[in-house]
Parts: sequence; C-alpha cells; structure tokens
Amino acid sequence: MTIYVGNLSYRVTEEEINELFAGFGEVKSVKIIRDNASGRSKGFAFVEMENDADADAAIESLNETEFAERNIVVNKARPKTEGSRGGDRSRNQGGRRNY
Repeated sequence: MTIYVGNLSYRVTEEEINELFAGFGEVKSVKIIRDNASGRSKGFAFVEMENDADADAAIESLNETEFAERNIVVNKARPKTEGSRGGDRSRNQGGRRNY
C-alpha cells in the first residue's frame, strides 16, 4: 500500500521517514517529492509498505502526530487522475502564448 505523508518539515530526510514507518512493518520505499527547479522538498512524501495491515496501523497511529516539530498528515494515497499534475499535457502543446 502507498501512503501519503504531508505537512513534513523541509529538513526531513527519506531515512528519517523510513525509520518512523519501519516501526510498523517492512517499508519498500520512501520518496520525498521535490521541486524540479530548486530540488527543495515540497513538504510531502509517499511511503510504500509491503503489508496492507502494517500500512493501516501506521496510518492510524501516525496521522496528526508530531514529527520533526510538525503535525503530519498520514493517509492512504489516492491514485493519480488524468487531470492531476504530471499527467498527459498533450492538450497544451501547440498553443500560442501572448506575453
């Protein structure tokens, strides 16, 4: 299961998030989402856990708790939709911009 973790401190590392979630079960991956231009954290991450029951326990236990001086938001990640950022941008190609 993939978990969304929001309201993260910009200083938090993937290793620290991994340690936090590893207390609930096997963590497959942690990915902090970063700004393409600056490389700075956007303040949220995705954690993939091996076992759904472990992921549910982590969500239940960690949502709205303090981590690195911030109250984090932890819930099941929603699938990307076509209209979300990062999706198909082909409909914007070929358009003319007047500045």
